[in-house]
Amino acid sequence: MPHVSPRLKPWLRLPAFAINGIEVALGIALIQLAAATLAGPQAAALVVSGAVCASIAHLANTPVRTWHRVGAAALLSVLAALVVELLRAQPLALGLAIGAIAFVAMMTLAWGARAGAVSFAPLLATVFAMAVPPSAHGAQGAAWIAGGAAAYLGWALVSGAACQPRYRTLALVEALGATAELFRSRADVLGSAGSEGTPATPLRAWIRDEARLAERLQIARDFLFAAPPGARGERDIGVLLRAIDLRDVLLASRLDADLLGSDATGQAIRQTVAGALRTIAERLDAAAEHVRDGTRPADRAGEPAHAALERLGVPADEPRARLLPSLRDRVRRLDEDARALDRLLQGEPARLPLTREQLQAFVAPEGWPLAALPPHLTGTSPVLRHAVRMALALATAYYLALLLPWGAHPYWLVLGVAVVLRGKLGETLARRNARVAGTILGCLVVVVLSHVATPAALNGVFIVALGTAHAFVMRLYWLTATAASVMALLQAHAVDPGSGFAIGERVADTLLGALLAWSFSYVLPSWERRSVRESVGRVLRDLLSYATHSLQPGRGDPVEERLARRRAYDSLSALAAALQRSRVEPRGVRLPSREIATVLDHGERLMAHLSMVRMTLARLKDERDSAGRVDPLLAGASGELARRLDLRAPPVEPQPARSADLALLPERPAADDPTPWLERRLGLLIDEAAQIQRAARSALGR
Repeated sequence: MPHVSPRLKPWLRLPAFAINGIEVALGIALIQLAAATLAGPQAAALVVSGAVCASIAHLANTPVRTWHRVGAAALLSVLAALVVELLRAQPLALGLAIGAIAFVAMMTLAWGARAGAVSFAPLLATVFAMAVPPSAHGAQGAAWIAGGAAAYLGWALVSGAACQPRYRTLALVEALGATAELFRSRADVLGSAGSEGTPATPLRAWIRDEARLAERLQIARDFLFAAPPGARGERDIGVLLRAIDLRDVLLASRLDADLLGSDATGQAIRQTVAGALRTIAERLDAAAEHVRDGTRPADRAGEPAHAALERLGVPADEPRARLLPSLRDRVRRLDEDARALDRLLQGEPARLPLTREQLQAFVAPEGWPLAALPPHLTGTSPVLRHAVRMALALATAYYLALLLPWGAHPYWLVLGVAVVLRGKLGETLARRNARVAGTILGCLVVVVLSHVATPAALNGVFIVALGTAHAFVMRLYWLTATAASVMALLQAHAVDPGSGFAIGERVADTLLGALLAWSFSYVLPSWERRSVRESVGRVLRDLLSYATHSLQPGRGDPVEERLARRRAYDSLSALAAALQRSRVEPRGVRLPSREIATVLDHGERLMAHLSMVRMTLARLKDERDSAGRVDPLLAGASGELARRLDLRAPPVEPQPARSADLALLPERPAADDPTPWLERRLGLLIDEAAQIQRAARSALGR
């Protein structure tokens, strides 16, 4: 195993967001130093303003994504600063322009999550341009801002390319770590099932970790599938695909748990399976450490994770004895996949199921196609409604600031609204509280620094605050708000030293800005109930698409099947996120939580049944006579699913007798004769589809 120097280990443990924060801070520091040396401190402050605005969109990303996002942020920032400069002498027109800039900035969200950071850059540029003192007005000031934005774009491309190998490694590390966490969450849910008064905490953790894993897997796909060809790249892709398959098989571990009962034997079986899942999670954690540190794991033979299930004593005449072989097979499959992942890290050649060209289909789309914009030019679009809401809020904040007795710095009130007001009420409330607390902390820090720090030290604090604010924006927003307050106060002071810090006014502006943002959350609101019909419909369509591909053994396109599986996971995650956001909305407009939760529960169960069907079909594919027996079953199940996952079809009445029959397990183990188990699984699959349809109709009020 290669030796890792103790001096290097702390750097290897830095997560991607910390490296990105250091990368941004270092770039700003170098640009500031160069500008101050060549043009003086006043010009350097303007150059840094442009660079900071462009840096908002500089995240841990591939070079192509960095070019698209940082380039767009730089362009929009320069245009916003130029508009402010042209209208500075006309306060009334400037207020309208601020609203127009906000509207255009928020409309970029039509391109989805990729525009999240880009959308804030022109708003920050507007604030910085408003803070420019009279001595720096004019075309020259705007040119310095543009130069800073262009300089940072160049830095982002160069530094991002240099960090690519590490970013790819850490993306895989985070995917493996998230997979391990999901195993532990599933073990907690399984271990707590069957007991009286089972708390909901393990289930909430499972749902949270499902969403987190989906995000981490997509980030890893975007990095690894776009990496240059090579042995290391193929190994990492192989490891990632193993993790994706592990997630799919893990989903099946929830099936049939209700058949175990709540007596001592049932609890013992659950705890044994839960222990096996935790053992596999530890193996995944160890694999993540080896990937992160660049070391090769030792060959850890050890006892198979399913061995403990072999030792469980269940009487042969008891129905649960028929289920044990199936449980052992699922745990064995998980254990084998985890060990295969280890072997890849030990140097075993990766045999990828898809070509590199096929893998590109799983990379998230990038760029700014104009076709994404027209669907959001309607009054029902959440993007358009939020754009109008933000435009009204920022214009109101600006005009109100002109009337306040401390209105010499209206940009701070505009900034206070811009950073708090989000598209959803829950996000706005979270930002409001963190912003107020962070601003007060940041102001206290600046008060202390203003009495003890030298100008050079303040400049160093500004760089550290910038990197901290950038790194933690998606993780600890109160820390980002604190660092951003320090950064904004110091930057405004650097641009216009004569204005002072005006701490009391800044706190008052922040409190008023938070109040304004909260108030405007109710202007043209985009309650989750407005989009629930489309969200539920998408879940049913994507589940049917995945089921259709899964029930075509050997005849379907493997790329399309994997894409359909990812879409089904994504649609379930999106509906779960909508349900979570809706819980803080006014009671009268909240989503029907019980019905939506039922859709999610049965949707995941349907996915789990499909996973078991795929594993059973893999066992049957080598049998020559299987097609004649299995194909009619698959065709019939596919037709039933198409009818039951269609909201336009007549509702299917509950069939308690059929459900009771499905709970009877075949007498022969699946290893001896998989066909009866497949037939039972397909029946359960059809029953889950009926349950989803009923829950969906109830959620939509049909």
